[in-house]
Amino acid sequence: MITRARVEGMRSKHCITAVFTSLAAVEGIERAEVGMGWIEVLHNGRVTFLELREAVGAVGYGLVEERRLLPVVTAENG
Repeated sequence: MITRARVEGMRSKHCITAVFTSLAAVEGIERAEVGMGWIEVLHNGRVTFLELREAVGAVGYGLVEERRLLPVVTAENG
């Protein structure tokens, strides 16, 4: 499962690093991409939006506008 969300309050590369590090501690996350004001997380489907919000909130930012998608399986990624 892929969850995309907007992150409020990010203003620098330090913010990106802090959010990424906090998400890395959430059990069930397989991959996280973090950019200025957004996250995209690939997870096992049992990770809740509340868990993501708490992880992002722990480093001082707000998580809004959740969007969940199923990953696309291709011949390349099996």
